[in-house]
Amino acid sequence: MNPDKIRKVYAPYSTTGEQVGQTPLEGYVDVAQAIYPAVNTGIVDETGTWQGIKSTDTEFFDLQADKEIANGAEIISNNVIDMQYHDILMIAINVSNAGNFVFELLQAGGPNDEYFNLKPSNTAANPRSTLRTDSATNTFDSILSDTETLGTNNVWTVFKCNDLKGYKIKLKITNSSGGNSDILTAIMRVL
Repeated sequence: MNPDKIRKVYAPYSTTGEQVGQTPLEGYVDVAQAIYPAVNTGIVDETGTWQGIKSTDTEFFDLQADKEIANGAEIISNNVIDMQYHDILMIAINVSNAGNFVFELLQAGGPNDEYFNLKPSNTAANPRSTLRTDSATNTFDSILSDTETLGTNNVWTVFKCNDLKGYKIKLKITNSSGGNSDILTAIMRVL
């Protein structure tokens, strides 16, 4: 420790002020004036399980390429999208045939058709919630069930879906473009 970085302060038990010339014997305690970094990597929760700090994804991932999907046919994401700690899902899509595409979210089951600890689960169900942005927050609405027109082909278009915290989901996209289309998808989760 650098001696220039040590500051003398009164011991907590001292009743003598610094302006007074008299101090009790050994009334000072050396206190190091240094800054040490601290990194918070998580907590131990109420069940005794380590919970790391969650963060926003820094790039799109889970790239999925589906080739020549017929008009009226659907694709479903291969992997479960875990939104347990994330609220917003960014959905990127790139299609080879411009037109209409129907976006839906499905409640995702695990390898044994479980949803968290519930078995069996309805994996065909659309997640429903009382949406914070809705004026009538006392009704259950589908979080995502919408038709979008993608007017340009072979470019990425990004959509943002809110209010997903706590869900495990899969993305379902139906080709309604009027012809076969390659469909590329990727996702990013935001806290």
